[in-house]
Parts: sequence; structure tokens; C-alpha cells
Amino acid sequence: MTIKTFSLGGDLTINRLGFGAMRLAMGTFDGPARAPETGIAVLRRAVELGVNHIDTAGFYGRGEVWANELIRTALAPYRDNLVIATKVGPLLQPDGVPSGQATPDRLRGLVESDLRSLGLDRLDLAYLRVGGMTGPGGESIAERFAVLAELRAEGLIRHLGVSNVDAAQLAEARAIAPVAAVQNQHADDPGLLAECEGAGIAYVQYFPLGGGGDPLDTERLGKVAARLGATTAQVQIASLLAASPSMLVIPGTGSLDHLEENLAAADLVLGEEDLSALRG
Repeated sequence: MTIKTFSLGGDLTINRLGFGAMRLAMGTFDGPARAPETGIAVLRRAVELGVNHIDTAGFYGRGEVWANELIRTALAPYRDNLVIATKVGPLLQPDGVPSGQATPDRLRGLVESDLRSLGLDRLDLAYLRVGGMTGPGGESIAERFAVLAELRAEGLIRHLGVSNVDAAQLAEARAIAPVAAVQNQHADDPGLLAECEGAGIAYVQYFPLGGGGDPLDTERLGKVAARLGATTAQVQIASLLAASPSMLVIPGTGSLDHLEENLAAADLVLGEEDLSALRG
């Protein structure tokens, strides 16, 4: 049986299937803004269905519609067991894509901005998101992560995470302060995933449904989905949850129908035959 919860940082129990807020405000970074009423409805329904881990960022937005404000409008005052994670580091460019990187002296301002927009006194989980729009690049993150560690010591952040990192960058961060979560796009580095599992660190895969331009293997997923009477998205989510007890999955959507479909994957059981077929 797949364990459905994870102890984040050793003191926050969250459901392993959470919700990513990027698509609440817009479909893509360069797309038009969505109606805020839809995002508010999706958020409220997500919490009704048991979501208690929402992943957001201050750069998720377009025009007058921003994910953090939608979260605050929809859910504040927040339930005691709701964990809101955010990311700092990326800076929006004129084309609307967060391809710039903040220098260490700008990180405090980004954290404080997230606190204001979410209406919080302390962030449950704040990731340092490094690199551009591509995969981990091997640059040093020590100076920037040390800034977040200072903010944690001041009480503005409860737990720290790193995003878009390789094993060396994770080690660099862990030498400075405890790391509660790693958020990467792909779970195809078994060494990094195993390290996280052994250390009690959450491994959070972003774009779990191929939203980052890496399409799903719909043919392989579809065969298992047909056998189980499920959708390819549900099988993909369930396969990630089966990969490791440290794996957290945060599919995002701006659709109520897709939300309910995605969250139903928490109850989908994949047998050894299914997992073997998916591994191929």
C-alpha cells in the first residue's frame, strides 16, 4: 500500500499528492491571464478534497492576476494543517518568463514580498530556485542559500528547500542549513532521489504531467490506463507516488474537472505488472 503522507522537515504532515499553483493565474508564462474567479474556485475545491500542500511562487502571474493573491483570497484565514511552499530566486523578464536570477541581496525582499502577498508571518517552506529554464547547471548556490538560512534563523521561514539542483548543489546547501525538500523537474537521477529518501528529504517533481515541454509517454501510460479504467494523467501521478515514499507530486491546473481527475490518482493502485510495463 502506498503511504499517502510525508513528514516534511520532521514536523509537518502533508499529503504526498498536493497542488501546484502556477496554472491558476495563466496557462503558460507567456499566455494571457485567467479569470481570477476560476482560480479561487479551484483552490477551495482542492482543499475540500484534502489537499494540504500548495506550491506557489511570487512570479506566478500575469497582469492583475497572481497566484499568491488568489491563494490568500480563496483560503485565508488558513487551516492549521495547510502547508504553503514558495520559491524565490527567479526574476520575471519583459517577456513574462522568469529567466533572470536574483542576486543574494535581493532574496530578503522576495521572501518579504511573498509573506505580504500570502498574508503570512512565516513561510512554511521556501525554496531557493536556481538556474534558468533548463536543468541543473552546477553553479555554486552557497551565498544565496546562506541568505535564506539567515531568514530561517530570524523566524521568517520554517523549512528550507532547493530547486533545480544537482547532487553537489544539494550537498552545498546541506552544509549550511537543513534542507527539507528538493524540487526538480525530473526524477531520473536515482542517486539524488535515493539520497533524499535516506535523509528524510522530500523530493518534489514539478511539471509531473509534462507541462515543461517534456511530453508524457502516452502510449505506454495509455496501455496501463486502459487496463485500470484510469486516465494517462492518473497513471503518471500514481507511478511517481510509487517511485519512492519521499516523492511528492504537485500537479497544477486551472480546471475543476482536471483537479478532481488528478487528485483521484491518490487512490489508484499500480500492481507490479503495471509498474514493470511503465518502466519498459
